Amino acid sequence: MKILSIQSAVAYGHVGNSAAVFPLQRIGVEVLPVYTVTYSNHTGYGAWRGPLISPDDVAAVITGIEERGVFGQIDVVLSGYQGSEGIADVIIDAVARVKAANPGAVYACDPVMGNAKSGCFVAPAIPDLLRERVVPVADLITPNQFELGYLTGTSPDTIESTLASAGLVRATGPATVLVTSVERPDREEGTIEMLVVDDRGAWVVQTPLLPMKANGSGDVTAALFTAHYRATGDAAEALARTSSSVYDLLERTHRSGERELQLVESQESYAHPRMQFAVRQVR
Repeated sequence: MKILSIQSAVAYGHVGNSAAVFPLQRIGVEVLPVYTVTYSNHTGYGAWRGPLISPDDVAAVITGIEERGVFGQIDVVLSGYQGSEGIADVIIDAVARVKAANPGAVYACDPVMGNAKSGCFVAPAIPDLLRERVVPVADLITPNQFELGYLTGTSPDTIESTLASAGLVRATGPATVLVTSVERPDREEGTIEMLVVDDRGAWVVQTPLLPMKANGSGDVTAALFTAHYRATGDAAEALARTSSSVYDLLERTHRSGERELQLVESQESYAHPRMQFAVRQVR
């Protein structure tokens, strides 16, 4: 499998491509990373250095890859944090060109905007661009519960309302929706869930909620789920593998006392997930 991954990069820590590439490589995926920003560290620190990469430069890198004749071998285009608003057009164009070369390729969009605790942390124009132009051309999207609410103009909280919101966004284009960080009021205390919906049904997995903030965990989740789903075509299996790997990554990070994901130290969790969480069909 080959994935063209268009995301941010940081030198210190693990977010964007700096979070997604290694786990994908560890499960045997060839990754072609294209960077939308190159920062010293993620913006959660409140201070960072480094450039937003201009849309023209991002497009030039993608064109250079195309000139190597590999677009026909790309199975997935994956996008995450977009940086400047002009990146949307670059991504949409890249998806079209990859699909022209390989009609079996899919586009997986992680519509990074923010979260319930921090609110939006992207440029003001990005959320509308994602909702109106980018998400409709995606085959798979991986919003958190907060982002799903923005995309649909709803406030999903229960399983039923989250399913309804997923149905609304699926009607705009993407056939498959993975919703992360699902916190419903009637869930078991000290837990958090992920829910996936596709044409075959809907499934939910519940894991312990660790008392920590983990920048980049959503990027790892989107990458691993996309790869497992593409490889198996089985949403429940992909959800089980992804939740197992990501929980063990987070649990190791929490035990370490470090702020940044213990990405390398957790590599066996990607290659050989313990499959310790039951996936339940809800539709």
